[in-house]
Amino acid sequence: MTSLKVLVAEDDQLIREGLIDILRQEGYTTIEAADGNAALVMYQAESPNFICLDIMMPKLSGYDVCKRIRQTDANIPIIFISAKSEEIDKVVGLELGADDFIVKPFGVKEVVARIRAVTRRCFAQKSDVVENTPFTFGDWQIIPTQLRGILDEKQIELSMREVGLLRLFASREGQVLSRNEIFNACWEESFFPSSRTLDQHIVKLRKKVEPDPKVPSLIHTVHGTGYRFERMDNRTD
Repeated sequence: MTSLKVLVAEDDQLIREGLIDILRQEGYTTIEAADGNAALVMYQAESPNFICLDIMMPKLSGYDVCKRIRQTDANIPIIFISAKSEEIDKVVGLELGADDFIVKPFGVKEVVARIRAVTRRCFAQKSDVVENTPFTFGDWQIIPTQLRGILDEKQIELSMREVGLLRLFASREGQVLSRNEIFNACWEESFFPSSRTLDQHIVKLRKKVEPDPKVPSLIHTVHGTGYRFERMDNRTD
């Protein structure tokens, strides 16, 4: 699954790194800027798919960055992330063309939910940024552009990373996938996750797609090697 590129413009290093960590866990490629001028330079040089933009930044405010971007691009999604919480600040941001507004301090779940909503709008605008075709995983119908899985009346929310993992497993049903194969297919080259990171993603994925996550019947551990997708009736390897 093709990754979306997100520009994170935030002058507070800890907050910027926190946002980048959340985005990378979700499966996005990130670029960063610590001030408004740098944000414009990165936007022009890197052509991100959407932007997380702080308001109070050195050299050029987030409001001014948004204005300049909107002069040439009316469609790129922009999320303002700021400590300014007055209603008028939200109104100004939205009138300038922002798609959403998140107030600091924020929770991980809130950020993830808003980013996924913006991601769906990205997919609706640009059909070339993702493999759009729905696919099946076991009895689940996976819809990449909606970041959702559907089984009868049940729906699950998925991250981009989880959709990528499911697509990889579905395309190699019955085959053992080594950890390196999974890393190479589902993580960007500049990010080197640990085996523990992969295991944590698989645990979360099993909780979503397995009838009984404690007794996997879809995603099976192949000890010492990696994982295999194979439909079985409630028995493990």
